[in-house]
Amino acid sequence: MFKAIFTNGFGILFSRVLGFVRDLLTASILGANIYSDIFFIAFKLPNLFRRIFAEGAFTQVFLPSFTRSTKKSLFSVHIFVIFLSIILLLSFLVTIFSSFATKMLAVGFDEKTIAIAAPYVAINFYYLPLIFAVTFFSTLLQYKHYFGVTAFSTGLLNITLIAALYLSKGSSQSIIVYYLSWGVIAGGVLQLLVHIWAIHRLGFSKMLLGGLKYFKRKSLHVKQETKLFRKQFIPAVWGNSGAQFSSFLDTWLASFLVSGSISYLYYANRIFQLPLALFAIATSIAIFPRISRLLKNDDEKRAHEYMRKAFWFLAYILTFSTLFGWVLADEIIKTLFQRGAFTSQDAATTSMVLKMYMIGLLPFGLTKLFSLWLYAKQQQMKAAKITTFSLAADIIFSVTFVSYLGVVGLALGTTISGIVSFILTLRVFGAKPFLNIFLTKHALYLLAGSVVLTILLLLLKEFIHVHF
Repeated sequence: MFKAIFTNGFGILFSRVLGFVRDLLTASILGANIYSDIFFIAFKLPNLFRRIFAEGAFTQVFLPSFTRSTKKSLFSVHIFVIFLSIILLLSFLVTIFSSFATKMLAVGFDEKTIAIAAPYVAINFYYLPLIFAVTFFSTLLQYKHYFGVTAFSTGLLNITLIAALYLSKGSSQSIIVYYLSWGVIAGGVLQLLVHIWAIHRLGFSKMLLGGLKYFKRKSLHVKQETKLFRKQFIPAVWGNSGAQFSSFLDTWLASFLVSGSISYLYYANRIFQLPLALFAIATSIAIFPRISRLLKNDDEKRAHEYMRKAFWFLAYILTFSTLFGWVLADEIIKTLFQRGAFTSQDAATTSMVLKMYMIGLLPFGLTKLFSLWLYAKQQQMKAAKITTFSLAADIIFSVTFVSYLGVVGLALGTTISGIVSFILTLRVFGAKPFLNIFLTKHALYLLAGSVVLTILLLLLKEFIHVHF
């Protein structure tokens, strides 16, 4: 288990390091202004659909269904063709109605800004069909417990965006955003190519070609399986949409605030997402195929043991990351972003947003873990209900807090919704199984370690202020 976690972790770390280099360059070259907001808006829509439609919902429904399928080649090709066709159609619609799509994302933008942003939104959206194909292939690789290519391939997107920034440096802001948009597409193409290579290397290409060969003649043989998949997929989309719709809501509300607010959310969220992706998402990806197989074979005892190990691994790492991010938020943002067009005031606001996000790191991360149990047991409807309640909490608290705290209130509302989601997910998982995991000597070790680390971080913060 831990080998797979560390493979995912190192791959994600590689990608995130490149992502921070990209963000440093973006902050320095574009700063926090209307054009940086436009690019983040343009990239927001395909990312929203990617996370809830492709990566999240698709993987968590497809993998258990593929594991149980008796005709894997036909089933996988049938699902791939249907979904790719829908996504391509959606991409064409966004191209035709790009102004409408932009207005949906940023209602607070005026007509002039929407007209500027619409072409970039259309370009960026074609990242979605590329990344869906990547997600489909990566799910097949997960079935074989092969995680390396997917984990490291995300770095290719960051490399193309860094190249786009260097090539456009010194140009007007509109040209820089144009280069970045095509950099997104180039990154998606490179990700797809390395996954096609991995699929061929592991022998999946023969299976897929066989399914394609008999697709028309024998598709009825998987009719029942695909029908069940579609029935589970819609609740799974909604169940996976909590964090993504929360981000969408934040962006929508931030578009009504002062210029740069969307960028403050983006930069703070990038820091927040590092430990979440590096540890929580990497762990979830690594253990999901095992949990699915164990539950399929009615071996809940071993499945619970995997959950116990993963829980304490994440509890230690995410708690310590939360303390580090909260105490040193100012220093982190200043070190990473305060240069060039990114001012000290931009840094101060972004650090406050980061502090609000960091409060939710532990509940968001543990929700990722425990929600796997629901999807592995094909309880997508329960996950969808949890998302409904957490999104309702997000709407209520974000709208309330934004009036008093501005962009900082949006981050706080998101964090509270994450706490709500965590509590509801534990209720479904079961209080008794959770207490069996939690009530151990590790709880005392975690408390003691947190107190010691907090003291050390406060001393470090004081040392930095005195000497730097």
